[in-house]
Amino acid sequence: MKKISIVVPTYNERDNIPTLLDRIDNALPGIPYEVIFVDDSTDDTPQVIESLAQNNPHVVLFHRENEKGLATAVVKGFTLATGDYVACMDADLQHPPEVLFDMYLAMNANADMAIPSRFIPGGSDGGLDIFRKIVSGTARYIGIILLPCLRKITDPTSGLFMVRRELLEDVHLNPVGWKIMVEVIAMCPVKKVLETPYAFHDREAGESKLSTKVSLQYLQQVFTLMRTAANKGRGMRVIRWTPAKLNERKENYKKNHL
Repeated sequence: MKKISIVVPTYNERDNIPTLLDRIDNALPGIPYEVIFVDDSTDDTPQVIESLAQNNPHVVLFHRENEKGLATAVVKGFTLATGDYVACMDADLQHPPEVLFDMYLAMNANADMAIPSRFIPGGSDGGLDIFRKIVSGTARYIGIILLPCLRKITDPTSGLFMVRRELLEDVHLNPVGWKIMVEVIAMCPVKKVLETPYAFHDREAGESKLSTKVSLQYLQQVFTLMRTAANKGRGMRVIRWTPAKLNERKENYKKNHL
């Protein structure tokens, strides 16, 4: 059975961590996994994680004192991962942990990368307010227009994905901005992507990290990738599972494994 490494960058998310870990554990019955927190917090989030780790062997904590940034945190998590598949998700529960199981099923269907999408049948971006929908939509369309490797992907900027760990090896990722998934799609040798539907949720606690600075960093990231990854993505195949197909896969897995 394949192991999942779940990379979770954290910055002042203390109130979400216990719920996040409980839901991850419930989402992955019998599946080996580790949760790698790369933490830049200025509150007691690392202490909360350390306390939970005492009774949870799945938890790995790497706290950074002199470095900040979501993308660099995720790339650091990649280097610490020991799983066959590496997932990336936010700590704020807007990425529902239950989607990890969907991505695991997609990877087991021989995908190089699994990407849950808000924009295929069964998906929803209802957890965003109107301002963030505008910002997110603008970022998405800028990426799709300027980077050919994103044009077949319906939700390339959500930051929620799973990828085969070997595809991350020997690849130079330039961790600028907050859309690390764009970087992975553009720079890694991904040939087969499988999209599954998911509903983006409201934040349950804490504050959004969206700012003008991170938006400008995203533009810098895209313009850099235009030069370094102009021809990447050619031949990439994208498959989309309907809700019915996803449910069929879930039922088959439960019959064979649970």
